[in-house]
Amino acid sequence: MAFTSHMAQALAEARAAADRGEVPVGAVLVSPEGRIAAAAGNRTRELSDPTAHAEILAIRTACAAAGSERLPGHALWVTLEPCPMCAAAISAARIETLYYGAADIRMGGVAHGARVFDHPQCHHRPQVYDGICADQSRALLQGFFARRR
Repeated sequence: MAFTSHMAQALAEARAAADRGEVPVGAVLVSPEGRIAAAAGNRTRELSDPTAHAEILAIRTACAAAGSERLPGHALWVTLEPCPMCAAAISAARIETLYYGAADIRMGGVAHGARVFDHPQCHHRPQVYDGICADQSRALLQGFFARRR
């Protein structure tokens, strides 16, 4: 099967989140067969739920559809480096590969901050590829926050 990037759809989910007044982060979960299992953007404000990050919502949807708390072989595409909560959920769901766009030096949990996957108590470590469409992801976030100031 040929490699296909799903970052364009993750960016579309992030733009939709921004249109709803949410921090523009989007996520797309792809099955081992290459089909989109779930796609989501942040909904923390809309749902009054601090855990309603794009990654968590996509993982919940895909797990419900699979009838399992695990998503082996799946790939997750996210516009921003996952926070520690989302990184822990990615590990718990046994997601095989994580692709993300912009680094999050302040709140990230993969390459920055908590570095969840490097922790000795982390049971599952996905393959991680960063910097994918990072400029577009960063510009979307910077534009969103500039308009709010």
